[in-house]
Amino acid sequence: MHKILTLNNISPVGLEKLPKTLYDFGPDIEDPEAIILRSYKMHDMDIPESLLAVGRAGAGVNNIPVDKLTEMGIPVFNAPGANANAVKELVVVGLLLAFRNICPAWDYVRRLDTSDASAMSKAVEEGKKKFAGYELPGRTIGVVGLGAIGRSVANVCLTLGMNVVGYDPSLTVEGAWKLSSEVERANSLEVLLNKVDVVTFHVPLIDVTRNMINDERVALMKPGAVILNFARDGIVDDSAVVSALNAGRIQSYVCDFPSPVLAGCDKVIALPHLGASTTEAEDNCAIMVAQQLRDFIENGNITNSVNFPDVHMAKDAVNRLVVTHANVPNMLGQISTALAANDINIRDMINQSHEEIAYTLVDTDNVIPDAAKQAVRLIEGVKKVRVV
Repeated sequence: MHKILTLNNISPVGLEKLPKTLYDFGPDIEDPEAIILRSYKMHDMDIPESLLAVGRAGAGVNNIPVDKLTEMGIPVFNAPGANANAVKELVVVGLLLAFRNICPAWDYVRRLDTSDASAMSKAVEEGKKKFAGYELPGRTIGVVGLGAIGRSVANVCLTLGMNVVGYDPSLTVEGAWKLSSEVERANSLEVLLNKVDVVTFHVPLIDVTRNMINDERVALMKPGAVILNFARDGIVDDSAVVSALNAGRIQSYVCDFPSPVLAGCDKVIALPHLGASTTEAEDNCAIMVAQQLRDFIENGNITNSVNFPDVHMAKDAVNRLVVTHANVPNMLGQISTALAANDINIRDMINQSHEEIAYTLVDTDNVIPDAAKQAVRLIEGVKKVRVV
């Protein structure tokens, strides 16, 4: 029975992908092979020796000690794209909130004196002029980060009649195929900011993306521009944005990450991290990560790991040896030699690497004895060994 610890409430629709005949899961599991979580912060958590994998039912992994787990030979899975539609819809909402002045207009009406219908009608007409906005067609939006969410946002903005400029130095060939040819590519963030009326961010929070919007870059934007951040807290420097708003340099900031710095600024629309907070997104994320963990536990295959390479090999042999090791020369030779010394015939083998980590699957024609596993485990640089 495989044991999986759940550190948050995980969608039952996703957990249904783990058959109860093979898996025991819940918040009280001891010595788990895998952990599934959403927002739980793992950084101060003691990592069980039994742990083989971690699955984040979402995209961001800032709450997970990825470097520590990598050193231990533990892959971290996420669910890229599973919440793309939910975030895309919220970005569209953010655009409309900002360009049509919806929030201040709504607040204006809520504060009207309703005791005099005639006076109220007059006030409504005055507010109508005060909160006049702009339409989206013909406006230019910059999309920073063209992964699953960014591509979805870029494509829907085109259907809304907007011009779209995208920036993503890590855009893959596969990702480019899924992006409309009408999206203009910018060679740098600075070039993009000079061109757009509104910018939206869809990148992870890492060293190079922290404070992507700061005082210097805000100064590059058109007067009256709008900034949207439904990616991660820390992508935008709150102090820089508030200063620009107070100085009248930009029109509004719409984000999913309230903070004390933003509080009290009338031109900020801050939501309580609603990006992926839909039933459908939570279900989709849980389904994806559960299926990925099951394939890893049962077959050794890896899909959508943030710290390991993607590795897939059809399993039709007696046994499969799964080895996580350092990405250094002669590892395959040493593994093959250790198996040969135990009379193990290799039917098929695949090896892939990701930065300092390498991952090897070996299918054999005969049962792999404990002695062979131990021989591989003793090879310098090997981090994890198991048989599936």
